[in-house]
Amino acid sequence: MDQKSFLSLTTSGFHRIVYNEWGKPNGSPPVLCIHGLTRNSHDFDYLAAMLARDGRRVVCPDIVGRGKSDWLVDKRNYTFATYCSDFTAMLARLGGDEFDWVGTSLGGLIGMFMAAQPNSPIRRLVINDAGPFIPKEAPRRMLTYVGTQATFPSLAEAEQYLRKILAPYGKLNDEQWAHLTRYSVRQRADGTYETAYDPGIAVPMKSVPIADLNLWPVWDQIRCPVLVLRGAESDVLMKETAEKMKTRGPKVTIVEFEGVGHAPPLLASRHIDVVRNWLLS
Repeated sequence: MDQKSFLSLTTSGFHRIVYNEWGKPNGSPPVLCIHGLTRNSHDFDYLAAMLARDGRRVVCPDIVGRGKSDWLVDKRNYTFATYCSDFTAMLARLGGDEFDWVGTSLGGLIGMFMAAQPNSPIRRLVINDAGPFIPKEAPRRMLTYVGTQATFPSLAEAEQYLRKILAPYGKLNDEQWAHLTRYSVRQRADGTYETAYDPGIAVPMKSVPIADLNLWPVWDQIRCPVLVLRGAESDVLMKETAEKMKTRGPKVTIVEFEGVGHAPPLLASRHIDVVRNWLLS
């Protein structure tokens, strides 16, 4: 794995996007893996390592404001317009005409916007527990913690926090929880730890009344094949929404995982293999 970066631009200036790259260019479309709202690129380490062994080039960025990427000066710019602009710059940097996209939650929504554009270079799209309709109860739940910079005296206490916040991930082993914790926090000068994202990402969410998110017009414009993963207990991608996705828009395959809410973590083989087999088919 190599860590790289590039500069992107908003109205308030340039910001740096950091990404991890696995494998080498070999003529196959690169796979972009885009994480969720408060997460980071290392959520895809297990999947990326497996795809790289299959001969694929895999690129996993930290969305601006998360992980090792810069925080925006103007918090109002944490929007889909910024994210799509950032990843358009990334596609240009990677080169090539086609790309496969794997997006969890927010990453899946960004992928929908990118794939819905005319002449989109997205060849195949994997959406992990997101869709064209998200009920307002889901962002209301997220806002109970997203806008707060949580701090911890130790990694052990950080892990306990994450086990609570990420409980919808379902059953993970100790090594997987340790992996998530290692990259979900950063150490401060005084030796304590804090969550590795800008609490300002919540500013645009808080600036408008909480409402259902309706992206059906975006969904209807997607032309590439789509694989949708759904946690059976998800409060983001509802069962009825997943069923409706089969009746309109792109050709879609839906796989549901029992014992998981939002969102299926792509750490266990039962989740990874579904994505891997679909991308390689």
